[in-house]
Amino acid sequence: MNIDEGILTAIGHTPLVQLNKIFENQSMKLFAKLEFLNPGGSSKDRPALFMIREGIKSGKIQKDTTIIESSSGNLGISLAKICNYLGLKFICVVDPKTTELNLNILKAFNATVELVKNPEPSTGEFLPARIHKVNELRKKLKNHFWPNQYANPNNSKSHYVMTMNEIFEDLKHVDYIFCAVSSCGTIRGCVDFIRDHQLKTKVVAVDSIGSVIFKESTGQRLIPGLGAGLVPALCPKESIHHIVHVSDLDCITGCRHLIQKESILAGGSSGAVIAAVNKLKPIIPKDSTCVVVFPDRGDRYLETIYSDEWVKKQYDEVNYFW
Repeated sequence: MNIDEGILTAIGHTPLVQLNKIFENQSMKLFAKLEFLNPGGSSKDRPALFMIREGIKSGKIQKDTTIIESSSGNLGISLAKICNYLGLKFICVVDPKTTELNLNILKAFNATVELVKNPEPSTGEFLPARIHKVNELRKKLKNHFWPNQYANPNNSKSHYVMTMNEIFEDLKHVDYIFCAVSSCGTIRGCVDFIRDHQLKTKVVAVDSIGSVIFKESTGQRLIPGLGAGLVPALCPKESIHHIVHVSDLDCITGCRHLIQKESILAGGSSGAVIAAVNKLKPIIPKDSTCVVVFPDRGDRYLETIYSDEWVKKQYDEVNYFW
């Protein structure tokens, strides 16, 4: 199984583009890392590649191994794409928040989809219920590999080795970097890279209201892939300079603002980081160089974030601009 050939060689080296129009009279230099231009459509291509590669190197993944993982969408799609290329069976455990489009993409890549219909009773969260289902399935499989994106160090290593190196090769100096959090792989890779290279870059964690990652009380969240119902093992315990919590409406507004001003059709987490920049910009010094990581593409949200009908069902009236 050669993981360094074909479509898999297209993972990484995503563009870094300057956003000139999104904030009027902005005093900062704002750059976006377009992770949705990975072949699988999201930043999750990077950890999926690293986790599978290391599994193969260690001998834990062989030709007859079944890969099994819990995912709200993007990592599942990345793993499905890689496993399909390598001829590996893949089982993806999802929940009702996973969109019909993402389910169809998973199936197109020959993934087996296991749906968890009910959240964990004690927390009301789907993530613990999905992980419980993963462990149930693992007991039934003799030869399996669980990447476990929430605790696998190769998740954050992929962003340390690839994402951060690419950003600093392009810019050399960064004052602020904004990362949406879920499995915390991206932000952990950023924090470790900045620490090891003794950089002065300030890290901004962007989390969802209702997520428990930074000790908020749990609550309903509409936007998948942002926040979590448990604290991932990869979550950095220190070296995060700012934590910004955003609402689902903030995400929607950020996405609508982004496409209107910059013609970038990005996913909910990208809207979240734009909303976080807007909240934090009064304290960002003039001429600072800021980077926002855009995790996934917006066409997977056409029936939600970019649907006026869907938005109106959630909110009576929406002001899309600040």
